[in-house]
Amino acid sequence: MKIAYFVNDYPKVSHSFIRREIRAVEQLGFEVQRIALRGWSGPLPDAEDQDERARTCYVLREGLWPLLLAALRALIAAPVRFLSALRLAVSMARESDRPLPYHLVYLAEACRILRWLTESRAGHVHAHFGTNSAEVVMLVRALGGPPYSFTVHGPDEFARPMGLPAKVGHARFVAAVSNFTRSQLWQRCRHEDWSKVQVIHCGLEPAFASRAAVSIPDAPRLVCVGRLCAAKGQLLLVEAAARLIAAGTALQLVLAGDGPLRPELEAQIAARGLSEHVHITGWISGDEVREQILAARALVLPSFAEGLPVVIMEALALRRPVLSTYIAGIPELVIPGENGWLIPAGSLDELTRALRVCVTTPVAQLQRMGDAGCEYVSAQHSAATEAAKLAQLFAADPEPGVRDPQRSPSPGYP
Repeated sequence: MKIAYFVNDYPKVSHSFIRREIRAVEQLGFEVQRIALRGWSGPLPDAEDQDERARTCYVLREGLWPLLLAALRALIAAPVRFLSALRLAVSMARESDRPLPYHLVYLAEACRILRWLTESRAGHVHAHFGTNSAEVVMLVRALGGPPYSFTVHGPDEFARPMGLPAKVGHARFVAAVSNFTRSQLWQRCRHEDWSKVQVIHCGLEPAFASRAAVSIPDAPRLVCVGRLCAAKGQLLLVEAAARLIAAGTALQLVLAGDGPLRPELEAQIAARGLSEHVHITGWISGDEVREQILAARALVLPSFAEGLPVVIMEALALRRPVLSTYIAGIPELVIPGENGWLIPAGSLDELTRALRVCVTTPVAQLQRMGDAGCEYVSAQHSAATEAAKLAQLFAADPEPGVRDPQRSPSPGYP
């Protein structure tokens, strides 16, 4: 069976989990067509991402005219379907905080993607994220394309209105990366659509956790991996580190990543005299992230908003405890006292206390926590296991009522 994956921006440094999923699905015998809106330029530290870029078709790479031409062809070829899709795009604009012109562009993008899918004979298309990518594949279906599904991660999908009930209602199925994410979808969707929402985790390859174990170092070194942005809580982390260091606690903190908050973080580090204690790496490759985690006692992620952070899975797989917050799906990964610590999001006092505990806990105890984390994540977040769940859904016959309402089947697509 041939399927297509559609992502807004692919490949991307922070989206290695999508690459893992695609390749795990391919190992199960599926042929996967990669489609993205953008992502054809910019630096990519990982060779695997560079290879994915060469295999991806980009909707916006050639500018506006191909979109307009594709829309015109779709209108001429099937005017009734085009007008039905246009009505759907207009209705989505009413449910969104983005004005109508955005949704008309999504329709034009869908027209171009439809032609690629028709030529390749892909039998299903799967999108990542319930944002505009899910709307585009929904419009592809309305134009006569194959059935679709999409994965919801959060928190962006839940932060603003974007027509999730319609996207779920028209979908063949929806994957939620955690039980918490599924609950948020259930909260927003019709009860009769609840059965479409399946929990399918992001996963790691077995080789990631099966590499030779590296002992936890004695040095009081912690690492925070993630995009430098307000939602990740790095400003609060720097403030907590300043408190500890001022109180005489030894601490080395690495902020692995880059992003819009970097200038402000650098200013705070300089103003508090932390340049010898806090280091920002900028964007680094997956192998470099691994080395940074292995060089630390624990991963720290004091996030204010999350879905289910893949980097927590990676740290646990590398036998490092995790210090994070009681939000979203994180408590489904981090079990206090067993493989890490959880604190209330936004609490400077609790974060400072937990950092102190983390850097003063005996290495032997940290190692036991790390071993427990590795065992847990290996059982719950195997890329092969989760891809098999997706594959079963891709290949299954649609249940009654799953096909798009008020539509007859299109030629060649059930």
